Amino acid sequence: MPQLAVFDLDGTLVDTPRAIVETFTATFTSLGVAEPDPGAVRATIGLPLEQAFGRLRGLPPEHEQVTKGVRQYQICFKELILPRASELLFPGVADGLDTLRSQGILLAVATSKFHASADALLKAAGLRDHFAEVVGADQVIHPKPHPEPGLLVLETLGVPAGRAVMVGDTTHDLRMAQAAGMRSIAVTYGIHGVAELATAEPTWTADTFDDVVKLLGAALPSMAEGPAA
Repeated sequence: MPQLAVFDLDGTLVDTPRAIVETFTATFTSLGVAEPDPGAVRATIGLPLEQAFGRLRGLPPEHEQVTKGVRQYQICFKELILPRASELLFPGVADGLDTLRSQGILLAVATSKFHASADALLKAAGLRDHFAEVVGADQVIHPKPHPEPGLLVLETLGVPAGRAVMVGDTTHDLRMAQAAGMRSIAVTYGIHGVAELATAEPTWTADTFDDVVKLLGAALPSMAEGPAA
């Protein structure tokens, strides 16, 4: 039975927060709407796109203006972020994923991005082949912090929760992991700070991706089957 590491994408593998702010700004401008506050945009990172856009516009996620905005965001995303994807990887990510795979650890992604956007970003960054499964917010009914994305990864790959660790930079990732019965690693170099991450009670905390690799290399082989304690 393999061990599994599940990663968030934005703020964990790829340093996209600044680019996300740029993309929202470009989207709002193209729609003729006042530019959003950068801090407000950063506060939505980790939420599904409809929820983020709706919150920034003060509209419900199902509103037609939100739907229109999401479509425009995806266009801007392709123009602004994908060409820079390989430059946006956090230090140590490419080599670290190679190391984990060489240790026989199965890798997956659970993200609040739509699947198509996540898949395109991973391909553009040269990372897609590392991952056995990529689950996006549009593939579940209840996105993070609900356990459904994590549970879908576990079910698809046939790995029990007790042999899996979630790695993420927001409390949404950590709470999803806890609810799904997985252990978790909080990374401090992304969106949420150390104090906020601590409120979600991660199993471990890492300051760099190299630290993540060391923690996973030590923890996963020693895990017994069954739900996390």
